[in-house]
Amino acid sequence: MSDQPIGIFDSGIGGTSIWKEVHALLPNESTIYLADSKNAPYGPKGQKRILEFCIKNTEFLLNKTCKLIIVACNTATTNAIDHLRANYQVPFIGIEPAIKPAALLTRSNAIGILATKGTLSSALFNQTSGKFANHIKVIEQEGEGIVELIESGKLHSHEMRSLLELYLQPMIDAQIDHLVLGCTHYPYLIPILLEILPKHIKIIDSGEAVARQTKAILETNDLLNMNDQHPSIKFYSNADPNIMQDLLNNDQTAEYLDF
Repeated sequence: MSDQPIGIFDSGIGGTSIWKEVHALLPNESTIYLADSKNAPYGPKGQKRILEFCIKNTEFLLNKTCKLIIVACNTATTNAIDHLRANYQVPFIGIEPAIKPAALLTRSNAIGILATKGTLSSALFNQTSGKFANHIKVIEQEGEGIVELIESGKLHSHEMRSLLELYLQPMIDAQIDHLVLGCTHYPYLIPILLEILPKHIKIIDSGEAVARQTKAILETNDLLNMNDQHPSIKFYSNADPNIMQDLLNNDQTAEYLDF
């Protein structure tokens, strides 16, 4: 199974930020990325619908013989990964907001978390926050509208900047020194965030940690691909694939898939 691909799915194109980290760390691994963009964002859909989407995405990737699946979506992870792990045989890797490192590193005793409604309202998020951040001030902000703008190709729009300025100001006023990005779409905002935030505020996302965990799980299960031949890399989207290609800097080709 070691030469079989790693599967990655997200509610849209944001999880390509995770793919980039995985590909950088594991360049020999073949990958299949699935963007369920027509149903993005998952957050407002409710747990039952989110679980249905995740099952459909998982079975698509398993039909492509994926040896491991990364649920590259915070909302999907918090709402569905326990079910997926209980019902399918391959290893699953999920995404959680990096609350722990932010809580450990803060010196102002205040951190900000920018995430989707589905993540902020989930039991897993509240469990993690309660475990690691109950001794500090946590400023939570739902990023309403951000995913929709990214999915429609408006990452660098005036509307996006105005939205981010609105969402970040309460965090700045609360004197946060770390901002946790709780959605895999949000790393694409980092250049804009750096322009808005004071210089001392550090931005934390989960991408590198997910890549390291992927490598560790592959090693543990003897699934690392040691073949140095050129890997197969495929991207699928059920919306406009050109928007995903733009985020990938046109280094890869994305295909439209009706599913």
